[in-house]
Amino acid sequence: MNKKEKVKIITEILDRLFPSPEIPLNHSNEFTLLIAVLLSAQCTDVRVNEVTPLLFSKADTPKKMIALSIAEIEKIIRPCGLYKNKAKAIWNLSKILLEKFDGKVPNDLPSLESLPGVGHKTASVVSIQAFSIPAFPVDTHIHRCAHRWGLSTGKNVVQTEKDLKKVFPKNTWNKIHLQIIYYAREHCPARAHKIENCPICKTLQLSYD
Repeated sequence: MNKKEKVKIITEILDRLFPSPEIPLNHSNEFTLLIAVLLSAQCTDVRVNEVTPLLFSKADTPKKMIALSIAEIEKIIRPCGLYKNKAKAIWNLSKILLEKFDGKVPNDLPSLESLPGVGHKTASVVSIQAFSIPAFPVDTHIHRCAHRWGLSTGKNVVQTEKDLKKVFPKNTWNKIHLQIIYYAREHCPARAHKIENCPICKTLQLSYD
């Protein structure tokens, strides 16, 4: 079975199981989306959604955020882990948004990636969700599934992203990356993975027989 055939099967199953995936991080604007995605690094979406209501009630714009002290931000986001680095990044990027971008979140990857605490994956997620710009952010879930499904042999998420962009049509990237994340969590976990409980792996395995 070639990659084109695999992609057809994978897409059909994902569209059936997760026809309209939404980003699992609660937010109200481009800025709160950026902060929520930043906080989600090495932290669960559930935990982030527990922390952000208080933070965003105090500061849902860059101007309001820098009115808080870094210590105040730390106290609120502490449950997310790496809170000291994240608090400093949140305050500093808010200041930069005010000074360089008129208080607005930029809509291009280089500018986003220039902000403190914002890596390629975070910038890609914001590009997709805030500005509908095609991107294919790859996290550990997507990286794992891409290997299991034979779509990439990349040793890191950078190569996996390149491989997936080649096999999935560009107009599906924004949707498919969320679908794979939801699918991986529910059906294709890193541990205790059972092929009989994983529709995609099961279907691809049957196709090999």
